[in-house]
Amino acid sequence: MRRDTFLKSLAALAATGALPLSAWAAANVKMMIPANPGGGWDTTGRALGKALTDGKLADTVTYDNKGGAAGALGLAQFVNGSKGDPNAMMIMGAVMLGGIITGKPPVSLSQATPIARITSEYNVFVLPASSPLKTMKDVVEQLKKDPGSVKWGGGSRGSTEHIAAAMIAQKVGVDPSKINYVAFRGGGEATAAILGGNVTVGGSGFSEFAEYINAGKMRAIAVTSAQRLPGINVPTLKEQGIDVEIGNWRGVYGAPGITAEQRKALTDMVLAALKTPSWADAMKKNDWTPAVLSGDAFAKFVDDEFASLRATMVKSGMV
Repeated sequence: MRRDTFLKSLAALAATGALPLSAWAAANVKMMIPANPGGGWDTTGRALGKALTDGKLADTVTYDNKGGAAGALGLAQFVNGSKGDPNAMMIMGAVMLGGIITGKPPVSLSQATPIARITSEYNVFVLPASSPLKTMKDVVEQLKKDPGSVKWGGGSRGSTEHIAAAMIAQKVGVDPSKINYVAFRGGGEATAAILGGNVTVGGSGFSEFAEYINAGKMRAIAVTSAQRLPGINVPTLKEQGIDVEIGNWRGVYGAPGITAEQRKALTDMVLAALKTPSWADAMKKNDWTPAVLSGDAFAKFVDDEFASLRATMVKSGMV
């Protein structure tokens, strides 16, 4: 029996409860994380890998961090180096779509195989604790006086925090093409720049800044969700009169050229990992919102999101 057929059979049996999760143990998963260590994709990829091994869904998980160009460098390595590999997967998300739109890399996301969307996370904007600015209102007033004097720090060009900054400018009557945005290749670099006061305001997923906010090293001034995040006393942009809402979802892709059978086996393995206690712990620890979508529905979501994001970025003068 072919290995992928065997895995598919195990998936069907596990789904009906005929097999324990331990029966899945077979795969040696290779996880591409197209970002530097310390950021949201890295945290997501390693949490998923831990769920796979803790849940006996994979024997081993090896990680390959390849940062740069909003994930495009890692995408290129993944597309060119893992063709037909049923055990290869790549973490990706909204940020990668923005990077592809602005960077026009030589490889296409459509060359890889969509597996599942797994989480969503809203951004938080923060100020260094030493900043003379105290609120988002202060930031907006400074932005109106001199757009270039407000240095926004965050992920790669085209990231959700970059788009959010442009949307904020647009909503308060400032030309979004005038914003001064500094892109960092990883969450660690952005965090260091904020803590060092090298940027005026920083943006990222709440989990990346939570420890610094709680320690008083950063001052959270706004979140990009529609309502306040559960258990987090930070006002939304909408509460402050700025009609901006944007989420940062993350997902998983498989290698190019895998069969429909192999795609199904990989999808079942990922979905099973999302039901483990290990993954539940990671969701709680990182304040992630579950946003599970798989198969053709996920593929359609990515296509629709790509079109919507492009339209927003064109309107904001980013493309």
